[in-house]
Parts: sequence; C-alpha cells; structure tokens
Amino acid sequence: MTDDRIPVTVLSGPLGAGKTTVLNHVLTADHGLEVAVVVNDMGEVNVDAEHVAQQSELAGDEDIIELSNGCICCRLRGDMLEEVGRLADRREFDYLLVESSGISEPIPVAQTFAMGFEDASFDPTDTYELDTMVTVVNAHSVWESFDTGSELTDGRLEAHSSRVPEEVLLDQIEFCDVLVLNKCDLVPDDALEEIEAVLERLQPRAEIVRTEFGDVDPAEILGTGRFDFQRAQNSAGWKHELQHDHHHDPAEEHGVTSFVYERDRPFHPERIAAVFTSMPDEIVRAKGFFWSAGREDVAMGLDKAGTSVRAGPSGQWLATLPAAQREQYFAARPGLEDDWDDEWGDRMTRLVFIAREFDEAGLIDRLDDCLLTDAELDDDWETYADPFEPQDRRELALANE
Repeated sequence: MTDDRIPVTVLSGPLGAGKTTVLNHVLTADHGLEVAVVVNDMGEVNVDAEHVAQQSELAGDEDIIELSNGCICCRLRGDMLEEVGRLADRREFDYLLVESSGISEPIPVAQTFAMGFEDASFDPTDTYELDTMVTVVNAHSVWESFDTGSELTDGRLEAHSSRVPEEVLLDQIEFCDVLVLNKCDLVPDDALEEIEAVLERLQPRAEIVRTEFGDVDPAEILGTGRFDFQRAQNSAGWKHELQHDHHHDPAEEHGVTSFVYERDRPFHPERIAAVFTSMPDEIVRAKGFFWSAGREDVAMGLDKAGTSVRAGPSGQWLATLPAAQREQYFAARPGLEDDWDDEWGDRMTRLVFIAREFDEAGLIDRLDDCLLTDAELDDDWETYADPFEPQDRRELALANE
C-alpha cells in the first residue's frame, strides 16, 4: 500500500447538528487542499448538497457528489463507491469529505472505505485511506434533553428503519475519532462541561472540539491520522467498562458516573421488563446482556440510548453450543472457563450504566428485586409470561415505540 492514497473524513451526526455548516466552513477555509465532497441526504432531493453548492463558493476544481433518497450505510453503499471511483479516475483533488445522512450508521460507512463492498466493482482500499471519523453533536439539544428528559435528537423514526435516531446518534458518538460539539453559544459554560463529561464517558478516545456556528479549524478534522478501525470498534465507553471491570468512583467529576451490574441468578421476566420500561432519564446509556428465566436458549440484550429502551434476544449462550464449538471458544479465550457454572454454564447478567447525577444504589436495589427468589428458583420457569416476545424479532422496543 502506497502513501499517495487520498485521505477521507466522514462527517456524521443527527439532522440539525450542523454537519453542513461545518462542511461549508472547511471548504471555504484556507488550508491549501483541493477537496471533493460527497453529500448524502435521505430525501429525493439532496437539500444539503444544494446548500453546500450555493454557500461554499467552491472553486471549479472541486466536485460535489449528491447521493439522495437513501443512506450510504445501506442501500447507497454501492452508489457511493461508484462515484468515488469515478472521482479517483480523474484524480483532481487532494482530499475527500463525506457528509452522511443524519440516520447513517457509522460502522458500515467506515467498512466501505476501509474494506470495500462486495456488491461494488470499485475497491477503494488502494486509492482511499479513511483518515478521520467525525460526529457533530448539537450541544443545545443535548442540554435541553438533560433538563427536560426529552429525546437527544429532534429526528423521528424513518419508515424503512427499526432504529430510532437516538440509538443511531449514540452509535455515531461511540464510533468516532473527533466529536464536534456545535452550537456551544446556546449553552451555559457549566452545562457544556457536564455535556463534555458525558461524551467523554460515552467515547473515551475521541477528541472533543467546541464550536459555534460550525466554525471548526480544518486541522481538527482533516489529516488527523486518528482512524483505527479496531480501536474505534472497541472504544465505546460501555465496552470499556465491561472489558476492564471498572466500577463507579463516587467522586466522579460533574456527577457523571458509570458502573457494571453483574449477577449469576436469572431475572424474573415481568419484573425486569417493568424496571427497563421505567429507567430514569438520568441514565444516558445502558448496554449489556442479561439472563431472563424461561429463555435459557438465548442471551437477552439491553440497549438504552437516551429515552429509547430496547430489550430482547441478542445472542447465544456458549452453554447452548455443541461441545466441540464451545471448546474452540475456551481455547481462544481461556478466561471464559473461570466463571463457568456446572449447571448453567455462562448464563449470567452483565449490564453497564452511564448516567448523570444518579442514585446508583437505588437502581441496584431495584435490579436485585427482579432476581428470582430462592422459592422461585424451584418454579417451572416455562410458565412465566415472556414480555420480550415475539420471538422472531431481534429486539422489542419497550419504550418510545
């Protein structure tokens, strides 16, 4: 692989965060680079691309590619590669900037540039190098959500997607190299410090840059060399907590806390569903897996992003695998056998909570109350109602349908 590949920066973030404004500032700045642009919009008409073209006063050598009526993380991945391949044939630019739609998931977009896409004829890996993943966050929306318990974004569920915008925003935050905290002029300084503390807990490795009106220094997001796929994929705060067994320090700055809840006894399904549907707004993020009595066939997953809460089947316990396949896992990760139970194998609960100004002890008590009692351990668990049906759905939204 040569060093003359074209570097790529991908801008993600919800509708209204200021991605296009950031893009315009970068394009009009004096950085000495010839920049090509890909703008993705969900609508049939790419309003963002038109705005960039009208406001940026681009030089004639710069190109704007419009990809509309779909997302570059799914249905338009092949179209995007076709267009950037066409640009690469001309090679009249030094840098590629990609503005994804507000509901684009960042990992598939990163994979497209870092690994290519099987349904496309153009392989980007010899021509392009993914340099920086950037997520633009609306500081004012986050501040309002903290004050009122409202959603973290102003977006709404797209008809073609089962994921709410809050979930996508958390993915965008958790898989990025740089977080641009925009619209800081609308938020008091003390609130900005709290927002930054939450963002740092959600994504510990990201560089946080405060901006007003999207006015970012191009050096913060161009040519940073920060992207590393493996590190980005494993750097989400909740993953860090699970991997490092970190527990809450009561002296956390700005009241932002995180802790891991771990138990080896199953939850009563109806009791735990009731807790999940009433988790307080102060919990910004909750993630992990749990054991629900009567569903010994699957590991159940929890995913709370802002006000959105989902729980349901999300994987398979090692104990349900054939013995030979199980031994392969043990060989690859020797520590797995340390907590193995002779009767129940690896069935257990491990949940991560990231919250602000939060009563950790109170939540632990509520969760413990959902565990089966000694008497219930002798029940026929198959008789318990299952609130996480239907079984053919990967996830069941418990709140904010």
